[in-house]
Amino acid sequence: MGLSQLGSLNALEQTNSNSFWKRWVGKDLPSADTVGRVFGGMRPDDIRRIMKGLYSKLKRNKALRPAINGRFTLIIDGHESSASYLRSCNECLERVIHTAKGDRTQYYHRSVMAMLWCDGLYLLLDIEPQHPGEDEVGCAMRLLRRLIAQYPRAFDLILADGLYVRAPFFQLALQHGKQVIAVLKDERRDLLKDARGLFASEKSTRHVCEQTERECWDIEDCTSWSQVGRKVRIVRSIETKRLRRQRTGKLHYETSEWIWVSTIPKEELPTEAFVTVAHGRWKIENNGFNEAVNYWHADHVYRHTPAAIEAFWLLTMLAFNLFHAFIGLNLKPEIRRKYTKMHLARMITAELFIEISALDNKALFPP
Repeated sequence: MGLSQLGSLNALEQTNSNSFWKRWVGKDLPSADTVGRVFGGMRPDDIRRIMKGLYSKLKRNKALRPAINGRFTLIIDGHESSASYLRSCNECLERVIHTAKGDRTQYYHRSVMAMLWCDGLYLLLDIEPQHPGEDEVGCAMRLLRRLIAQYPRAFDLILADGLYVRAPFFQLALQHGKQVIAVLKDERRDLLKDARGLFASEKSTRHVCEQTERECWDIEDCTSWSQVGRKVRIVRSIETKRLRRQRTGKLHYETSEWIWVSTIPKEELPTEAFVTVAHGRWKIENNGFNEAVNYWHADHVYRHTPAAIEAFWLLTMLAFNLFHAFIGLNLKPEIRRKYTKMHLARMITAELFIEISALDNKALFPP
């Protein structure tokens, strides 16, 4: 169901007349209710071991290469997968929504995902559900501890949003030899106030990346964040992007400001490479959540129990990784350029249904 991107247990059940299932499973395909019930009793760590096996095989075959500056980068971010006013379970988070008809309690699920950024390949490594009463960073730290234990040498740099500018999160990474880059955007923080004062006296450098001109300030040995227990690095980039309006053909310039706090020294990641890597945090949105949700139906609640939701998410991530590994490593470049990933996914779906169609045609048009 995952590889075929069917997005529904009922759609999967409609393929039970395919003899493929008897050859592979040894018996008829279980019903949609049975599949959902079984997933509710599964142990998510069993699926995690399969995902670890896929990563190990790719690594052993030298299929994984660092993306930028010789570094394997882990990107961490939170994602809200479902929300409902009616359906809930004992692990649902709750919030009050103010409406014109009064306050309503909404139940929702939120998780933290970790994605490994490699050269030409994005692996969804793991996901951790957020429990009631805890915040996203606490959930992310639990996920990070498990990743460090299971993938100790898979990554050496972590990218995160401004929410993760917390001393415990940075300290956990540093204790295990991992560097961190996080967005710094809370104007109330003393660290950002001090950095803005230093930017005024520091000399900037300029870089051009495609249609964007960047003016950067890079300050090392900042001591304003004493809770971390070590000096940190602050990087600022004022970026002017040149765009040409499609309707009028006129040039238009957009300016934005980015500031990051990091533990990685400048000698290991120079300023220009630093800004490029730091912007890579958006890849978990574009190449992770957006694709997994819109094309792989990852947010669909197949069965509303905590174990089933986690198990279905992990299995979808496994299918996602297998599909992209196959596309990127087994197909020739000419085929990848000729066909879109959506087209190739539809071909996989067609392979699942082709034998069913053949059987139906024989029934409708006997020889």
